[in-house]
Amino acid sequence: MKRFLGLMTMVVTLALSARAQEYVDLKYRFEKGQLFELEQKSRSETYMTVNEVMQRTTRDYNNIISIEVTDVQPGKTTLTFRYKDLKFNFNAKNQNIFVDAKVTNDKEPFQAGLKKVLDQPFTVEIQTNGIINKVDGLDAILDNAASAFSSLKQDEQEAYKKLMKDQFGTDAFQGWLEQLLIMYPVHGIKTGTQWEENVPLRGGLIGRVDLYWNLQTWDAETAKIGGTNKIKTDKIQTLTLEDDIKATAEISGTTSSNYLIDRGSGLPRICVQNTDMAGDYTYKVNKAKRIKHDLKVPVKVVTNASYKIKRMK
Repeated sequence: MKRFLGLMTMVVTLALSARAQEYVDLKYRFEKGQLFELEQKSRSETYMTVNEVMQRTTRDYNNIISIEVTDVQPGKTTLTFRYKDLKFNFNAKNQNIFVDAKVTNDKEPFQAGLKKVLDQPFTVEIQTNGIINKVDGLDAILDNAASAFSSLKQDEQEAYKKLMKDQFGTDAFQGWLEQLLIMYPVHGIKTGTQWEENVPLRGGLIGRVDLYWNLQTWDAETAKIGGTNKIKTDKIQTLTLEDDIKATAEISGTTSSNYLIDRGSGLPRICVQNTDMAGDYTYKVNKAKRIKHDLKVPVKVVTNASYKIKRMK
């Protein structure tokens, strides 16, 4: 019996060793008409210390997005996205905005705005290896949704428009998707292989993201992949923060990701991500904001997110 078990252990070990040396071709494979559903749950906490006073901002997302394959061409695919459920909680400076886009709330203008985003189609063109060529139609949806703020004072309208664009605009969406979806190498890889890409940092901050992945294990249906994103801002470029404050940012950090990939489509069935970023904003002189000299503002950002993508048809 012991000899039999020993032989079985040897067979399994040899099989796993052989599998580790085999090459696997990972890429996005779609057929027109396929439908997927993406569930997002994430929480982001930002801590800023202004004149020795700490300010805490939290953003919670609980969204469901449908993804339909609407066109397949050699080397690229057009995916049509629609928000099916959109829950967003924003808390900053003693102001709390909770939005469930499916529920009418006349007291919260942002809710009326995001309600106009639900079920509206916009497209993403993605290459077979995962590089995103473009995002179309999303800004037009947000422009239409901004009509919900028309009865507000002008400064309030602008504040709501900026909040909506910062959280859900084209740059923010593409930046989020680029850090969620894996960009696969163009050649076959084997267990232990590492590869990398880089993309611009989008959605408010200016800089770059260096993306690293490694293939941990795989079988006929799935692959386990670990990912690390190195994020670094361009400390020279000026950006606009909340309250129309001009600033530069010297911030860096890391996102750690764990993926279970569906080899049939190339999409992650499950992805868990944790991000830690820290550094400084430098607020520029602004008499209207009572900033009499350049002001260094320490900042820390912590984000925890989980995603599930399942095929619906």
